[in-house]
Amino acid sequence: MDRQARGEEGRRQISLPDSIQELEQRLAGQHYVADRGLAVSLFLALRLRRPLFIEGEAGVGKTALATAVAHVLGTDLIRLQCYEGLDVSHAVYEWDYPRQLLELRIMEAARTLDRHTARHELYSDAFLIKRPLLQAIDPKRSRPAVLLIDEIDRADEEFEGYLLELLSEFQITIPELGTIRAAEPPIVILTSNRTREVHDALKRRCLYQWIEYPTIEKELAIVRERIPEASARLAAQVTALVQELRTVELYKVPGVSETLDWVAALMALEDDSLDVAALKHTLGVVLKAKDDIDAIRGQRLDAMLARAMAR
Repeated sequence: MDRQARGEEGRRQISLPDSIQELEQRLAGQHYVADRGLAVSLFLALRLRRPLFIEGEAGVGKTALATAVAHVLGTDLIRLQCYEGLDVSHAVYEWDYPRQLLELRIMEAARTLDRHTARHELYSDAFLIKRPLLQAIDPKRSRPAVLLIDEIDRADEEFEGYLLELLSEFQITIPELGTIRAAEPPIVILTSNRTREVHDALKRRCLYQWIEYPTIEKELAIVRERIPEASARLAAQVTALVQELRTVELYKVPGVSETLDWVAALMALEDDSLDVAALKHTLGVVLKAKDDIDAIRGQRLDAMLARAMAR
């Protein structure tokens, strides 16, 4: 079977949406509310088989999008969480050295050891430990996966350079084995909280989308979609108060995830609306820095609460 035929087979195994409207409906079925711009970018990424690079503040739904896409397409989600010092052995592959050494000793004991045979046997797929990036392009995969490269801005710039071959050709070169190329490209989503600027060479290989903090109407729709059991009053009040908090200069501005956590926390306390006591006891759910909590205490917080409770 040639590569084109394999590609057609792979496309039959994941059900791509036929239109942007269908994609929006499928995402809504996974309780993900996407605005039109994001839906268009995602639809094009799926159709053109291009990586999608998403930037935005923490908590606006970047990671959740990849999870929703995997469910929408009925395929696996493979996640690489980036961090400072991430290297090839943790992101791509490494050799199982203890098993290789054991195999080498077995060869010596059986007197079957020669240099050519040992290299061929020891540096084979049987001793290769596949990390997320190699798992995603494994030619043996029965269907394309969704590969999430999360918070790429936390990785070192050198690691960005390593990704260029993967994002351009959907292949990885292993010196001992050669080049491993995906039979069918994975759906790649990269996210960044913009703690540093990502290099243009990586961005050029991707489609790009910035996700803003949602409007109050969209955020309320997200809360109702994700936590339908919450009372309409509680959902409206919490959403309004979080929107107010985002107008204040804070060290850590609350995202949508904090809004959802706050609604869930208040429900766990069996509160169906915000009040002074509930706010005092649960403020740490939405604000994660002491300086931020201190900055809004007093009359400022009372005024915000009064406006939110009026909804």
